[in-house]
Amino acid sequence: MKNNLQAIPGIGKNMEQHLIRAGYPDVASLKKQDPEEIYLKDCVVQGAKVDRCALYVYRLAVHYADNDGNLPPDKQNWWDWQDR
Repeated sequence: MKNNLQAIPGIGKNMEQHLIRAGYPDVASLKKQDPEEIYLKDCVVQGAKVDRCALYVYRLAVHYADNDGNLPPDKQNWWDWQDR
């Protein structure tokens, strides 16, 4: 598994910058984290509520980190991690 944040599906340059500013500079730093907590930190850093889609990306990113880059077949995209 690559440790570069952009290796995670759905993490482009903008999301990478959000994660870095919130204190998560690489994939390893996301292991065992709470996606809701990452989302709240991102909101604080941005000084406003961040688009809820970011939470779904963070859910995918934490799962990616915790499972060495393996994602379930039905969870390959950030929108697959929405509240149901």
